Amino acid sequence: MQSWPSPPIPGISGAGRPLRLYDSAAGEVRPTNPGPTATMYVCGITPYDATHLGHAATYLTFDLVHRMWLDAGHRVHYVQNITDIDDPLLERAQRDGVFWRKLAEREIGLFRDDMTALRVIPPADYIGAVEAMDEITVAVQRLLDTGAAYRVTDDAYPDVYFDVTTSGHFGYESRYDEPTMLRLSAERGGDPDRPGKRQPLDPLLWRMDRPGEPSWASPMGRGRPGWHIECAVIAANRLGPVIDLQGGGSDLIFPHHECSAAHAEVLSGERPFARHYTHAGMIGLDGEKMSKSKGNLVFVSRLLHQGVDPMAMRLGLLSGHYRQDRAWSDEVLIAAEERLDRWRKAAVRSGTAAPELVEAIRDHLADDLDTPAVLADLDAWAANDALDGAAVADAADALLGVRLT
Repeated sequence: MQSWPSPPIPGISGAGRPLRLYDSAAGEVRPTNPGPTATMYVCGITPYDATHLGHAATYLTFDLVHRMWLDAGHRVHYVQNITDIDDPLLERAQRDGVFWRKLAEREIGLFRDDMTALRVIPPADYIGAVEAMDEITVAVQRLLDTGAAYRVTDDAYPDVYFDVTTSGHFGYESRYDEPTMLRLSAERGGDPDRPGKRQPLDPLLWRMDRPGEPSWASPMGRGRPGWHIECAVIAANRLGPVIDLQGGGSDLIFPHHECSAAHAEVLSGERPFARHYTHAGMIGLDGEKMSKSKGNLVFVSRLLHQGVDPMAMRLGLLSGHYRQDRAWSDEVLIAAEERLDRWRKAAVRSGTAAPELVEAIRDHLADDLDTPAVLADLDAWAANDALDGAAVADAADALLGVRLT
């Protein structure tokens, strides 16, 4: 699958910092300790609608991680999937009377354009579930062969499920109790009440062919994969059995990241799947979470069409800490546009060099991506007419991804 072009990243003087990030599994901020090549997997879109600001906030979070690792001298192997076959995509295609592949292609194209405008560094591997189908089917059959998976037999469709007890550690990533996991499974695409499952939390691995649905040949029979196995296979086959970071929105903590980690660990025999599980907060509008079901989405492409500067969008989303649920509003956008204007005026002035400010930006971002502190320091810089602009503008570009010149 084609990714999008990478933005130029200016070099800046000084030394990068080791990055500390919150790890959901540990419940605390911990150092990241990648080797020469840092490995990161971030869950991608299900392409049945345009990129909204909640998506954008998540991808900006892990773009900052990417930039900090690069600044610290690491190569970064970043992988992102596209869930280009799933129930929401099929349902939207049927509603709109369009072939599901055409819908996916259109929305993937929009997503690429949005990420390009926002200056997000692209993944090295951008992989759709459909193009990874062969490797997914091999993994599902392996889980069946080892007894970690089973078929539901008291139903017309003998779908394949993963037995969560075979992981030996199910629940360590989210740290949720069973009632919470059952509730979230039912809310987020699981089927805890399906008869014939060994445990209510067992996730679907392979959905057998239904009339009118697309399906693919496999050793298990024609069908299509569950959501969690897709990410486990795409990540592990490109990054290895243990990766530095698995990322996404906080709504992916359970069941998605819990289940994908369990799949990957049982397949490889190694754990943890990720040394860090890091999650971005939700973006709200008018006091409610921004979501397709609520119909209260603010789309990146629509704002771009209205002439909003993508750097103002980026600043607006970075004005709150990445882990916080936070609100988007006209006031947030206006404040970001005004901030961007002040910074751009400061970026072209001559004056006294401020190397300590570049180091402060690094220090704040190294401390769990503290963007509010960075923005406060840059506001003070912009207000001080005696300070030079060029080096600070390069640091804002390289580390925050905000182009000022």
